[in-house]
Amino acid sequence: MCHCVCLRRHRYLQTLEGAAYSLSLYPDKELEAYLDVLIDKVGKAQEPDGYLYTARTIDPANPHPWAGPTRWVNEREMSHELYNSGHLYEAAVAHRQATRKKSLLNIALKNADLVCSVFGPGKRSVAPGHEIVEIGLVKLYRVTGKPEYLSTAKFFVNARGQYKGYDPKSPDPFNNGSYWQDDKPVVDQKEAIGHAVRAEYLYSAMADVAALTNDKQLLAAVDSIWSNMASKKIYVTGGTGALPGGERFGKNYELPNATAYNETCASVANIYWNQRMFQLHGHAKYADLIEKVLYNGLLSGVSLDGKSFFYSNAMQIKNSTSFPQTEPARAGWFECSCCPTNLARLFPSLPGYVYGQNGKDIYVNLFVSGSADLAVQNKPVRLTQANNYPWNGDLKFTVNQASTSDFNLLVRIPGWAREEAIPSDLYRFAQPSSQQVVIKVNGKPVKYTMKNGYAVLARKWKKNDVVDMSLPMETRTVVAHPNVRDNVGKVALQRGPVIYCAEWKDNEGKANNIIVPNGSTFTAAFKPDVLNGITELTATVPVVKIDAANNTISTVNQTLTAIPYYAWANRGKGEMTVWFPQQVTDVDLVTRKAEEVTHAK
Repeated sequence: MCHCVCLRRHRYLQTLEGAAYSLSLYPDKELEAYLDVLIDKVGKAQEPDGYLYTARTIDPANPHPWAGPTRWVNEREMSHELYNSGHLYEAAVAHRQATRKKSLLNIALKNADLVCSVFGPGKRSVAPGHEIVEIGLVKLYRVTGKPEYLSTAKFFVNARGQYKGYDPKSPDPFNNGSYWQDDKPVVDQKEAIGHAVRAEYLYSAMADVAALTNDKQLLAAVDSIWSNMASKKIYVTGGTGALPGGERFGKNYELPNATAYNETCASVANIYWNQRMFQLHGHAKYADLIEKVLYNGLLSGVSLDGKSFFYSNAMQIKNSTSFPQTEPARAGWFECSCCPTNLARLFPSLPGYVYGQNGKDIYVNLFVSGSADLAVQNKPVRLTQANNYPWNGDLKFTVNQASTSDFNLLVRIPGWAREEAIPSDLYRFAQPSSQQVVIKVNGKPVKYTMKNGYAVLARKWKKNDVVDMSLPMETRTVVAHPNVRDNVGKVALQRGPVIYCAEWKDNEGKANNIIVPNGSTFTAAFKPDVLNGITELTATVPVVKIDAANNTISTVNQTLTAIPYYAWANRGKGEMTVWFPQQVTDVDLVTRKAEEVTHAK
């Protein structure tokens, strides 16, 4: 549930943050000057003690009902006062890093000092109803070194599970506190629950605080929650938050297709969480999930022209039946438009996700053409990538520095190239691959050791050394864990990191009548003029034909054309599916026949 009126300011701040990241990539004096004007307006809206919440400041006697009559009184549920503060802090740090200016940072620090004076041990206590202030406080701590910001972030994290007004016996997530991840202390939480966006912001903060305070209990809890999410509560596209009611995580293995929710903001939050988990553990499985979400469940949230958006991201669209909260087309804006502005701040921040560094170890997490400047033992190192990923698996990395450098280059071997459809048993490839990953240095194959999903290349690097890595770009069929009831007897299609779907436009107006039997052979072809340039998959497969008059089902062979999931719904409304039955007796087809026969009568 996204509370629209009280969240308007957070969308403003997310846009500021995105603009700041854009400035860090593409300096623009006009944009920078415009931000100065906007920041001046934010400063003028701030009250003298640092409080910044215009819904109350504009009309203190009659704020929006969700805000409550006085400051913070309704923060546990609806007011979002601290949530907005968290977005202010994140925007301020991004602006400071991009421009070196302190104008927005000073506004944020004044607000943060107020928050720290109000909340803490022996002061006011609340578990923020919509988490993110915790992440923002940690960012301010990293910039300023002020310990109160970190301790207050930890205080908010540990405030969960303390409220005595919930009914633990109630199945209603609002009444039992699980919607807000507030039903038990965070150190006792083992499962991803409640509103998915709020949850993943909380789990990001737990990872932050655990890393900076060496809190072993907190670390154990967030590790357990991540394992639960990755093994039982994530869609094959990387989407999370299966249930429309409360935009929530479902029960273990509760991943329905026809009613899938998968809020775009949840994909953003999942990327933030996995990035922090990588920073904690240095394991490729977290980067694997970042990649899965980026190329699939997140990228689907915006149209190819960047002008319309999905709030939720469907797994299946049917012509014969519809679910009220399933979106068959993107919208230019929403009443609660958190997702467009969340994407606006994530996309320009992506350069920060490509590499990682720990001393002499340089990690390559994402495969994106471009250059990055790093320093190893105070020596400058430039890494340049050149590739056509994700359509082509041939990757090239050039090392460029003034003098010989001794460091370890850890190149992620994607899970999908290591026989892992996801870092758990929730999804697996139906058949093993016969192809191998090949790595060459200066044109010669090299042996390498594997560490936590990375190929470790340890050597004294010279100027213009070149690493070539070849990844097998086969079309694979993916099957789900048998406990995922909707996907029993079905397969999904994957090539490289990209999940595919069938859409009405390419398949004679239908998508839910397509069968993909075991052993189906797919041809991949790059289509530069289709959907801004995609690799398209085709195969000859059976499709179901229904004779409503005679109440019969038959099959005929037809060419299946599959497109990347992220590109669907850019050519009008119609059927779409990610999962394909392997035989006609699949329950979806039986249901479909009954629906169409009934409709015909």
